[in-house]
Amino acid sequence: MAFPGKQITNSKNGQTFRFIQTAVSTGGKMLEMESVYVPNTPEPILHYHPAQDEYFKILDGEVTVKIGTEIKILHTGDELHIPSGTHHGMWNPTNRTAIVNWKTIPALETEYFFETITGLVNDGKTDQKGKPRLLQTALTINYFSDMFRLVKPPYPVQKILFYTLTPLARLLGYRAVYKKYLD
Repeated sequence: MAFPGKQITNSKNGQTFRFIQTAVSTGGKMLEMESVYVPNTPEPILHYHPAQDEYFKILDGEVTVKIGTEIKILHTGDELHIPSGTHHGMWNPTNRTAIVNWKTIPALETEYFFETITGLVNDGKTDQKGKPRLLQTALTINYFSDMFRLVKPPYPVQKILFYTLTPLARLLGYRAVYKKYLD
């Protein structure tokens, strides 16, 4: 379970999350993190949050953000608000570390999502890019669909596909969230 001061690091892309305020500490109002993007991180999968706004402030360095088809480069001191439903992705293509203050409002279970995905990556249960296998993706993305959705394939297609794969995934021992990653 996330708590203020807890830090997790993705071993594939080097991104670190340090929780500043969590769902518990804010009564569910907000999740606040400080994220470190190591140099030359790959562009992430385009995604969106159906019921959450995100606020970013670049504390140090530079990051690139894709919003829909538009590309923005943010520098130290820049701030960005991404409204719910907006397709986006953020990464650091530079040779210098970037540090970003990141707020998600409301918090929902977003910290569990980060802990789960980071745990799967660190346990070697993803491909080289950090993407979980299809059955794991079906369960995890379906479980967190109120707060995180992939842009492609379209959401109705994802819902049908993931719903269809869920019984097989569970039968084979997959879980949407693993308690060991939340400790």
